[in-house]
Parts: sequence; structure tokens; C-alpha cells
Amino acid sequence: MELDPVLLSRIQFAFVVSFHAIFPVFTIGLASFIAFLEGMALKTDNPIYERLSKFWIQVFAVVFGMGVVSGIVMSFQFGTNWSNFAQATANFMGPMLSYEVLTAFFLEAAFLGVLLFGRGKVPRGIFFFAACMVAFGTFISSFWILSANSWMHTPAGVEMRDGMFHVVAWSEAIFNASFPWRFLHMVVASFLTGALVVAAVSAWFLLKGRELEANRKALSLCLWMLLVLAPAQAVIGDFHGLNTLEHQPVKVAAMEGNWERSEGVPLLLFAWPDQANQTNHFELGIPKLASFILTHDWNGEVPGINETAVEEQPPVAIIFWAFRIMVALGLLMIAVAIVGLVLRKGGRYWQAPWFLRSLTVMGISPFIAVLAGWFVTEVGRSPWLVFGEMTYAQGITPSLTGGMALFTLIGYVVVYALVFSAGIYYLTRVFNGGLEAEAAPHDLETGERPKRPLSASHARLEDDDQPHPAGEVPHGTL
Repeated sequence: MELDPVLLSRIQFAFVVSFHAIFPVFTIGLASFIAFLEGMALKTDNPIYERLSKFWIQVFAVVFGMGVVSGIVMSFQFGTNWSNFAQATANFMGPMLSYEVLTAFFLEAAFLGVLLFGRGKVPRGIFFFAACMVAFGTFISSFWILSANSWMHTPAGVEMRDGMFHVVAWSEAIFNASFPWRFLHMVVASFLTGALVVAAVSAWFLLKGRELEANRKALSLCLWMLLVLAPAQAVIGDFHGLNTLEHQPVKVAAMEGNWERSEGVPLLLFAWPDQANQTNHFELGIPKLASFILTHDWNGEVPGINETAVEEQPPVAIIFWAFRIMVALGLLMIAVAIVGLVLRKGGRYWQAPWFLRSLTVMGISPFIAVLAGWFVTEVGRSPWLVFGEMTYAQGITPSLTGGMALFTLIGYVVVYALVFSAGIYYLTRVFNGGLEAEAAPHDLETGERPKRPLSASHARLEDDDQPHPAGEVPHGTL
């Protein structure tokens, strides 16, 4: 059987990007959380904030390192597997990737050194500034990367001459049509990821009866974040979908499993897309809801997949199901946030074992949702590498064989498995160490309390179940 170098190269890049993406999407949110903790520690002089920050800085360092190791090879793949693409887009992609390194990576790396080794050695204000710079660096990095990726979906500000893209308007190329909504969507997804992971770990500590004061504080903060961000992400996603409908209608049609342009299109909850016969089997949907969501009109017209030539259609089944996974997890996040709000009365949100266990399970959900959304976006662009301008077949390295692509794919899988195993090992050690190794146990199942007396700050936490007016964060509360 002849190996297809295009397919194998796409699988290889998808594997590398998917493996890498789960790390920065976490560190972007976590960096801002650490900056908040340092700011509160500086403002209130409450030692709990500093203890939380120390712990999560350790986690950030490990995850940041894994992200660097897993992501550094992606740029090399442009030359090894996609040299035609690299050459054709060099006038735009080259500067964009360089800007990301110069303005973001160096900033993050330099100030991360202060976070790791500067506590007690630099003034507290400088330490807080370093935390803010690390957080700011993660935003700059995502800005350049998402701008470059969005340009591949909605190319603008360039003209093709002699087989190469030449930039004629940098502002149009950088701020291309799909970039603003994609950037905002990813940033909020990163905050949700950080909030859910911190909530999951805090819930796990509370189930173990460890560091009650600090972990209750962290959990409370994360639940407030979820209550705001999860519904906001649904609204942002709606605007992002409308933008995609305008510029990549076939992708939206695949997301909805809609084969023919029609009005009053149902929202399919379940279907089995049959691309060979250009139809669905076993459809179950809500009448007219897809039209209303996409056009804000119950009888609005939705484009069909079959308006595009079969050879230019993306793999519909992958897009259809990945989109539903992403949406289902988003709705589940909203539900968790609402339950957390209900349980705040009487402080039940941190004393209900069933809720804490649910949160620990939810810790994996944002990563799955991000990957599902990434598959919708990237697979939905098929067969275009640069939408409407360059296909995957045109961008591949001419001399690359299927055997070469398979060999490097296997190599990446093996190496990344080792990197991931090492990272999980060190993260496990950090989590097992906790915020303070000498914490007394507390069993939420039996209701037993720690034998050591509660601190004054812990006592103040007993009244921390009601929201405070915006901008007011009393000492010892969230």
C-alpha cells in the first residue's frame, strides 16, 4: 500500500499542534491567576494569597517547560514537510513567528526567572510586576500565533506574485477578518481552562482535607470566574460562528450537517453524516433552531455542503461531532457554574463531596473542548492550507515520501510520550506536596475537623459565601 505523504504530514502536524496546544491554553489562564494572587498578596498582606501563588508558580513552570519543548518543533515542520507553503508565505509568516519570539517568548522567559527565583530577593512590587509581565507575555504570544493562523483562514493584505504571497497592507493581514473573534474566543477559553484546572485541584485537596483555608479561597474565586466566563464564551462563540458563516460557509454547513441550502434548518442533536451519498442518517433535531442561531431568524437561510465541489468539501463527520463535543462541554461548564452559585448559601460549595468530585472530573473538560474546537476550525478549512489560495497538496514538500513522513510521525509520538510522562511525573510530585506538607487531614465524608485550631483568616472565611460589590475585596475574602 502506497503511503500518502500529504495525509501523513497532516496527521503529524495535527498531533504536534494538538499535543502542544493543551499547555499554552492552560498557562495563559494560569499566568493571569498568579498575577491576581500576587496583586492581592501585595494589597491585603494576606499570607494565603502568597501560599497559593507559590504553589501555582511551580505548576506553571512545569507546564510552561512542556509547552516550550512540545512547540519548538512546529516551526521546523514548515521546512521539512511543508516547504512549498513556507516559501510561498515567507514574507508574512516569517515576520509573524519572529515577532512572537521577540516580543513574547523572551518576555515570558525573563520574568519567569524572577517568579521562580526572585521571591524575597526583589521588592514585592517588582515581584508583582514580574507576574504581570509573564501574564502579558502569554497574551502577546497568543496574539501573533492566532493572527498568523487566522490569516490562513481569511487571507488578506497580500497579493500573489510569482507563486509567493507579498504583503501589501500589514494592518489588513494582521487584523484579518476572522482574527478578532478567534483571538477573543481563545483567550476566554484559556481563562476557563485555568479556572477549571485550579478548581479541580482545589476540590481534590478539599476532599483530602488539605490546606482548607487556601483551597477554599481558590475554589471560590474560580467558581466566580466560571459564572462570568462560561456564559460569556457562549455569546462570543455565537459571534464567532456568524463571522465564520460569512467567510467560510461550507465549514458552518458541515458543523450543522446541512447538505443543501435551505430555510428553517433544524439544529441536529444527533445524525450520522454520509459524505459519500451527501446525506445524513438517523437525524434527531430541534426544528428551525439552527437557522435561528446562525441568522437570528427562525426561517433564515443556511448554506449547504453540496454547494461546494465534492473534492473541496472538508471531512464532514469529524467537524460535525467535534462541534457537538465542544458545545456540550461548554453547556456543562455553565451548569457547573450555576450549581456552584446555588451551593454558596451556607458554604455548601466546598463541603459537598459530590460537587467536589464533579469538579475534579471537570478539570479535563476544557482541554477536550479546546481540542474539539481546534479540530472544527482546522479540519473545516480542508482541503485548503491557505483558504481559497493554496491546497495541502500544493504546500507539501515535493521530495517528501510517505515513508519519511511516517518515520518522523512515529518519532514524534515516542518523544512526546516521554515528555508528557516526565511532565506528569513532576506535576504529580507538586500536587502531592500541596501548599503545606504539614496540613492536618480533614475528611469531608465523616465530617471530622483538623485537630489544629483554625486560624483567624480561616474563621473569617466562614462569612465568605456572599458576593461583594465590584471592586471590593475585603481582607481574607474573595
